[in-house]
Amino acid sequence: MKVTIFCVGGTIDKIYFDAKSEYEVGAPAVGRLLREMKANIDYEVVSLMSKDSLEMSDEDRATIARAVADSAQDKIIITHGTDTMTTTAQQLKKITGKTIVLTGALAPAIFKDSDAAFNIGCALATVQCAGPGVYIAMNGRVFDADKVRKDVDQNRFVEI
Repeated sequence: MKVTIFCVGGTIDKIYFDAKSEYEVGAPAVGRLLREMKANIDYEVVSLMSKDSLEMSDEDRATIARAVADSAQDKIIITHGTDTMTTTAQQLKKITGKTIVLTGALAPAIFKDSDAAFNIGCALATVQCAGPGVYIAMNGRVFDADKVRKDVDQNRFVEI
């Protein structure tokens, strides 16, 4: 089994931009995290874009959907910003025969106390065990794409 990991940006990939402590989306963090975790799985990392999810357009989501649909692999993880992750998940529901798991982080992967590695680990387990469909793996839970939302006040994903 080989897993394709598409990176599209979001907090998980944010880095310091300047002396004012501004952040911008940097290079994908997932490859480094998987190496540090000594992940024992065959995977490839493909960077599609580097955007904050609030800046994503319908065209960006169509690009993601095309990449997933065209992938030779049927096990797909997408690292994505959390603010519009559910919107992208809805666009991906049209794709059949693939297990697609979206994940991200509420704190940049460069932070010691980031949830990035934990969420990626959950996504890796989910993509191997779940059947075809679209899922979101965040905060130690796996959600059906139709039954989840981000609770901004609690800063976590919750079932609806």
